[in-house]
Amino acid sequence: MRFLLLQVRDPDDPMGSHEIASFERALRPLPARIDVFDLLSRPLRQQDLQRADFVLMGGSGAYSAAAGGPWFDTAMESLRTVHASGVPAFASCWGFQGMAVAMGGEVIRDLGRAEVGTHRLTITDAGGADPLFGYLAPSCNVQMGHEDLVERLPKNATLLASSAKVENHAYRFDDAPVYCTQFHPELDAAGLLSRFAAYPRYVAEVAGTTVEELSSRVEETPRASQLVRRFVEMHLGRRQSSGR
Repeated sequence: MRFLLLQVRDPDDPMGSHEIASFERALRPLPARIDVFDLLSRPLRQQDLQRADFVLMGGSGAYSAAAGGPWFDTAMESLRTVHASGVPAFASCWGFQGMAVAMGGEVIRDLGRAEVGTHRLTITDAGGADPLFGYLAPSCNVQMGHEDLVERLPKNATLLASSAKVENHAYRFDDAPVYCTQFHPELDAAGLLSRFAAYPRYVAEVAGTTVEELSSRVEETPRASQLVRRFVEMHLGRRQSSGR
């Protein structure tokens, strides 16, 4: 299977390759070839998606969906291309925020509601009835690292999960095969700690703690870690049942 990973990262960001490895781990034992498309370099076109079975989106390093920048409008147009393409897509963290903005939602920065480490999510009623999120109900632990958040969902989205601080933590689009999570289902505990090591300001400025103290509170999240693979399997099952 071919996956196209949309990245918003500087060339020297060590988490670029780490993100690829994290998605590969989350997809096992499914065979996965992951190619990268740099959203900072040029717009994504429909033809760029022709050989992709699935699209993935993850974090963003130094870039913010709330702060924007010269690159932002082009990136948002690229995400609208994904939404319109019909290619199944899974977006976490920045991808979750970017898809919300691209389709008419709102993202803000709020350090008072930042979440860093392992936190608990409550699955909404709609999430419990959802073919992908239902197995996570009524609640589950997930890996997080964000200071930006989705304040308002797009009109064509269904809320699937919330945390104690942030209402909009996961959603699906009602008119496209796209699921989005603020949390990182592609990261295990070691992967999350690697992100904090690469971006130390998250520990001191955002979490307001030390690496040692934060590490002591990070737990494995085995149920959430199945989410990306289950997303792919769900769409493969639909293809098989339709005879495609």
